[in-house]
Amino acid sequence: MKALIYEKFQGPLKISNLPDPEPKNHGVIIRVKATGLCRSDWHGWMGHDADIKVFPHVPGHELAGIVEIVGKNVQNFKIGDRVTVPFVCGCGSCDQCDSGNQQICDYQSQPGFTHWGSFAEYVQIYHADINLVHLPNSIDDVTAALLGCRFITSFRAIVEQGKVAENQYVAIHGCGGVGLSAVMIAHSLGAKVIAVDINEENLKLAANLGANYTINALNNLDIVPEIQEISGGGVHVSVDALGNIQTCFNSISNLRKRGKHIQVGLMTGQHQNPKIPMNLVIAKELEILGSHGMQAHKYPEMFSMINNGILQPKKLIQKTIPLHEVITALPEMDNFENKGVVVIDKF
Repeated sequence: MKALIYEKFQGPLKISNLPDPEPKNHGVIIRVKATGLCRSDWHGWMGHDADIKVFPHVPGHELAGIVEIVGKNVQNFKIGDRVTVPFVCGCGSCDQCDSGNQQICDYQSQPGFTHWGSFAEYVQIYHADINLVHLPNSIDDVTAALLGCRFITSFRAIVEQGKVAENQYVAIHGCGGVGLSAVMIAHSLGAKVIAVDINEENLKLAANLGANYTINALNNLDIVPEIQEISGGGVHVSVDALGNIQTCFNSISNLRKRGKHIQVGLMTGQHQNPKIPMNLVIAKELEILGSHGMQAHKYPEMFSMINNGILQPKKLIQKTIPLHEVITALPEMDNFENKGVVVIDKF
């Protein structure tokens, strides 16, 4: 199969021909039709993810495609099925999976991290019956591909973890793919959304997706008082969608009493152990929550909102590119120049 690989962290990216994957008895092989280019792929290439241990490595974890080969123990999927998959795949037998929380499975697999991913013509998925999701005909491959990491993570963060309700104030810190998804989802629930970023174009896109207020943090180093003034004393729910010492601190600090901070952006490198205003956490009885993907069995609620036009993830797509353009696009992801989501749809 044709695939994009690298042979060391931060090493050159190249297109290569690799052996086609073979399925486990409990798994499937998917012919990839579309796959998202995500900053998590950049983190992996940089060496920030301990799950990448064997080289050469094929990145890519947001995908949609067609089942090509089915392991002998798979019951719920067949050759030709259109499918997608959350980026965290459960094992199906640990305590977390037994409780329905496959997104934090004790023995999770992640395409593009624990094994070769979807920047290839084919990708292997383990434990297919609990991890694959049948795609409705109403959702095209490119739109489906962007759901598997950024959109589902934001959906669970806003809906399940944040329990955002109508007329609540919600702050979104960082308007990349995760943040813009969160803006759209919070707006769809009737929240009053405050979007924060340092790029004016991203803020314009956030406004088009439903943000009621936008704040350019590049022009205002102390944005917390401004957010508190807009929201009448602080927001009900705040999301750090970037993963940065400053955005994390601001997200906690701008909460009202008994508010919820949700950490979605990955904290890596020098940002791994951010300073937390614990005095506010205690005095205001704040909640600090993480959000790490979403379970396959939770997709139907999101699909229903998409099919009803309440959510329109297609609006997040900036452009589609062929696989070979990832050679230059992936290393540039830390420049934050993309205005929306980039999806690979030609292999």
